[in-house]
Amino acid sequence: MSVKAVIMVILYILLAPVMGGLMEGLDRKISARMQGRIGPPLLQPFYDVRKLFNKQVIAIGVFQSSLLLCYMVLMIFTGSIFFAGNDILMCLFVLSTASTFMYFAAVVTGSPYNTIASSRELVQIMTYEPAVLMAGVGFYLVSGSFRVSEIANSGKVMLFRMPGLFAAFVLILLIKMRKSPFDVSTSHHAHQELVMGVKTELGAHNLAIFTITEWYENAFLMGIVGLFAVTSNPLSYLGALVLCALVFFFLILVDNASARVKWDQMLRFIWIATFFLSGVNLLILMLVR
Repeated sequence: MSVKAVIMVILYILLAPVMGGLMEGLDRKISARMQGRIGPPLLQPFYDVRKLFNKQVIAIGVFQSSLLLCYMVLMIFTGSIFFAGNDILMCLFVLSTASTFMYFAAVVTGSPYNTIASSRELVQIMTYEPAVLMAGVGFYLVSGSFRVSEIANSGKVMLFRMPGLFAAFVLILLIKMRKSPFDVSTSHHAHQELVMGVKTELGAHNLAIFTITEWYENAFLMGIVGLFAVTSNPLSYLGALVLCALVFFFLILVDNASARVKWDQMLRFIWIATFFLSGVNLLILMLVR
């Protein structure tokens, strides 16, 4: 591994939770403004996590804490592979494995709320996996490599070559980042029918670990969004930041303008969109190579 790759991995490990926490704080602030409220401080997510770590350690289920730690470690490993410039397919496979540990950490509690939410979590994984894998294949068809570093330095703007794959990936971000209308396994509001979904039986420390892990994941996902705009031109990184900001605002807008749909509606809509947008885009890429 090169020195640059090592530096990027260290920066990801140190800065990704900071970026993820700021994204969540900004999300709350923008959402509040959209709803005519002032909203909490930008740093409120960090205050919440600190408060959770100061509470009594409670674990529902013998293996819950271990499973959540595995979830966090795998998510950090996923982002490290990506920002080190290694194989993007390996990133996506490890990402899927991390999601599986999240499922086990929720289902091990035996709570009826968690059991229902865990089954929906599996449906979500099944829903977004095709779009994620197709995006990886699309990067290969355009750049000729699965390595993130070679994709970024290919000199081609992936967004222009992969508009359908990009649109499908943005749609599944609504699932991955647990936004309406596809937040079927995790609720941000305790009054809904799932209470807090897969987070219902997480003790204070475990909920803090879960939250930080999601910050790592969100930073990684924004990294993939940025990859659609990055080229060998240094100025493209500015374009990638703008693209990430636009996508982030779009996700917040949809979240605040939509009501939750049923799991079967989510599955049907995302699969149709994925196989139409991504499928047509991949077919065109294979024909014009």
